Amino acid sequence: MTLPPHSRRKSGWLLLAILAITAFVYAPGLTGGWLFDDFPNIVENPGVQPSHIDVASLTRAALSSPSSQFKRPLSSLSFAANFLIDGLHPFGWKLVNLIIHLLNGLLLYLLARRLLTLTSASHRARPSTTGPPGSSLKREELVALCITAAWLLLPINLTGVLYVVQRMESLANLFVLLGLIGYINGRGRMLGLSTFDTVHAANPSLRKPHGLLLSATSIIACTVVGALAKETTVMLPLYAFLVEWIVFGFQRTPPPARQAPQDAETQSSKRADPRILVLFLAVLVIPMLAGLSWLIPHVLSPDSWATRDFTLRTRLLSEARIVVGYIAWSLLALPHWLSFYHDDYHVSTGLLSPWTTAASIAAIAAMLAMVFVLRRRYPLAALGIALFLGCHVLTATILPLELVYEHRNYFASIGLLLASVPMFVVSPRMPFGRLRIAIFVCALLFWTSMTATTAYAWGNPLRLARELASRAPDSPRAQYELGRSYIVASHYDPDSVYTPQVYAPLERAAKLPDSSILPQQALIFFNARMHRPIKKAWWNSLIASLKRRKPGVQDGSSLAALTRCAREGLCPLSEKNMQAAFEAAVSHPDTDARIWAYYGDYAWNVMGKHDLGLRQIKHAVAANPDEPAYHITLARMLLAQGDIKGANDQIQDLIGLNIGGRLDNSIATLRSKISNIENTQEH
Repeated sequence: MTLPPHSRRKSGWLLLAILAITAFVYAPGLTGGWLFDDFPNIVENPGVQPSHIDVASLTRAALSSPSSQFKRPLSSLSFAANFLIDGLHPFGWKLVNLIIHLLNGLLLYLLARRLLTLTSASHRARPSTTGPPGSSLKREELVALCITAAWLLLPINLTGVLYVVQRMESLANLFVLLGLIGYINGRGRMLGLSTFDTVHAANPSLRKPHGLLLSATSIIACTVVGALAKETTVMLPLYAFLVEWIVFGFQRTPPPARQAPQDAETQSSKRADPRILVLFLAVLVIPMLAGLSWLIPHVLSPDSWATRDFTLRTRLLSEARIVVGYIAWSLLALPHWLSFYHDDYHVSTGLLSPWTTAASIAAIAAMLAMVFVLRRRYPLAALGIALFLGCHVLTATILPLELVYEHRNYFASIGLLLASVPMFVVSPRMPFGRLRIAIFVCALLFWTSMTATTAYAWGNPLRLARELASRAPDSPRAQYELGRSYIVASHYDPDSVYTPQVYAPLERAAKLPDSSILPQQALIFFNARMHRPIKKAWWNSLIASLKRRKPGVQDGSSLAALTRCAREGLCPLSEKNMQAAFEAAVSHPDTDARIWAYYGDYAWNVMGKHDLGLRQIKHAVAANPDEPAYHITLARMLLAQGDIKGANDQIQDLIGLNIGGRLDNSIATLRSKISNIENTQEH
């Protein structure tokens, strides 16, 4: 039966209400500020801050992301568009994120409705236990709305909205959802399903010849375009494969709606459609093998793990606990779990260290077994579990990424809700029906209140810093961010009420295990700006930390901040201590190019030691020859020393890196300087 027009209108109004409630809940968080990775990706990234629109500036913006070697150009271009509209005012950027989240909610509703219809069709022969005859589709519509509401308001998805840089994640998943809807629609055409609001056996006369093309195009196009936002979109073919395996069974026609004699059409439905097998060979198996052949040598290299406090083995052990933990984080959503900063997470060193490691591995094995057990009788539950686990295949296995991030569940939480919500949104006449409904309603109210209170905290940087520091008292990042927020609030005024509050969280952060040098840098920076004495212990702690392990991104950013402050004459820093810090930072094998560049900047512009600065920037060029900024800096230094030949060599390197004309202005400026020097020499 088809959904009546009045039911369609009612569903539309309910969906609109859900979207409006979501916008209302998130609205207080739109007034907040920048946070954590927003700074290197946006605030301190001139590439996404073009002054005008032209091919060169857009190309520069598209290739400016420091987050990935694949640059994520679509996300970066969206950042550039935000900057051109409203500069660096976070409100507009967060508003765009909220709009993307609402669009994802709309797409999720369409996807859930289709999946619910398809997975219930095979059970239509059994008497309905959810309501009067003919009401099953109406229930499917209600369940789809409940899944959508739960996902939009789930607390674990908040960082995908209010954390600006995670537009990368939410934008990528926009294409994942589009791809899945397109794939399912294409398969419906191939199988002769006239509409997803109609539940009946397949009608061969309704099959359309372009269904395969729609399915293939949806996977390929959405994967390619979505990967320009973030690489996680490459999981779309796997998700489509799971839908195909569990929902469609690779068949030419779907299973019959009622028990019937085994006619030719029914027999043919048991045979796999070779076109679908070839499709997944092309879009999943071959790319997966190619990707693994490229990744494995990198993953097995010790250098890939040099900046991490875990190895490949301990990462895999730890991620078992983390993935199982994400289930509780998503559905129970207690504040101390959703603390944003998880740098205090304890790495598993063995199956029983801690014991929850082995228990988590067993739990994941049980979940995999459940997928096979539930696949035929409860296909939507099986699919939800499979999608949750499949989502973490990329980020929770062999890649040397940070261990824990809440936004990695932006899609995975859809799987959990597909598996769980239909068990609770049932007819009151079913066993424990009223209790199940009450549990879901209470959960939805709890999720909404948690998201609302957290969004309120995100609406003010200092309020957020206090909230996150209280949720994660052992996190160096959370304590540092609280101290930094007090610094910002103090405006470097010795008489400010916030000035005395700066020191305690920063000194606490500096003493925590595995802390970067951010806390020490902030303490030195703060006192230097206010011309207060700088404790020797701060310098000793900073230098010792840099000697102990290879500097990470945050350590490099800290050294850059001190260098910039000294160069601008705002921080009277000890050159002896600064040089000792840099020497400690570059004492490790395979020092990051950025550290060499910061050292060169400090030596040249602050210490006035041009030979030392020149050597360091040459190291930066050698460490990362594909970064134009290092070649430009080296060329300028060489010209300052009158080395025209060396500068011309750097210009030639820049020409090879000049994609889309993004370096035209820099090359022209360097050539103009060379011309001026040559003219001066002639006279």
